Amino acid sequence: MPAITPERWTTLPRIMEPPAAVPTRPVETIVTAPSLLEGAGFPVRRPWPSHDIGFRQADPFLLLDHMGAVEYAPGEAKGAPWHPHRGFETVTYIVDGAFEHHDSQGGGGYISNGDTQWMTAGAGILHDEMPPEKLVRSGGLFHGIQLWVNLPRRLKWTTPRYQSIDGAKVTLATSQRGDALLRIIAGDLGECHGPGATWTPITVVHASLEPSARLRIPWPEGFNALAYVLAGSGTAGDNGILVREGQGIQFGPGGALSVSASPQPPSPTHRLELLILGGEPIREPIASYGPFVMNTHADIVQAFEDYQSGRMGTIPAEQYQS
Repeated sequence: MPAITPERWTTLPRIMEPPAAVPTRPVETIVTAPSLLEGAGFPVRRPWPSHDIGFRQADPFLLLDHMGAVEYAPGEAKGAPWHPHRGFETVTYIVDGAFEHHDSQGGGGYISNGDTQWMTAGAGILHDEMPPEKLVRSGGLFHGIQLWVNLPRRLKWTTPRYQSIDGAKVTLATSQRGDALLRIIAGDLGECHGPGATWTPITVVHASLEPSARLRIPWPEGFNALAYVLAGSGTAGDNGILVREGQGIQFGPGGALSVSASPQPPSPTHRLELLILGGEPIREPIASYGPFVMNTHADIVQAFEDYQSGRMGTIPAEQYQS
């Protein structure tokens, strides 16, 4: 798993454990992510939205897709050709392999092994997300996630923007015990701050726990708290609920988060790998249909009309594929 992993963690800043008196959040819900096909037919696992973790529980996060890990044969790799978005942000984090992104605002680029692309669709944008030609031609390993982050009503019409977050710029920290690596992509964790610029207060972290490691970190009481197991197994919450690869976790209230790795996590890295995320709920009505997430049905109708009339942009001539 080539996501940025330094050889030594002991020199990294440490995220100190909250005092024992600070309540540790319990696990309220566990969801085993169902598998489905997205884009041109690539497989994903989606823990939310689901029956048990819906928009209200995940707010401000709308969707999480776990892509892979999959070893593509030559000619198998697929992506998501040109399509529109409005009203939210897409965050694509590549753990292993590579993806290419282009959009109608001229943003985009090549991301791989620990890189993140953060696209604010805002008022509307067209983009594509495709495997590089080399991966299609030769095959290879691909592993990543895509997260959709909602925007409040006042920001749904903001000008689109694109951020490329190089893996080398992700903030690295370790646990107080030194047996967990924390890659802070966005937001605050203890005294550390991730490089991603966000419109709403959120924190996104990729954590790697050594076998039998226990991680207990501070978490804002005003944020919700979610996690997704990318690989391996362990326990979560003050109630020690068993979790494994492909499961989404919703935590209850409290000022600390706790997860532990099993003695022999069944993963390629021999560690428990998980995405930890949370944010300040927006608590506004949600109307969604396909690539558009707004507040009312009328907003969705307007989005389709604007897309069909070209008001969300056009595919650049050099990127047009018939």
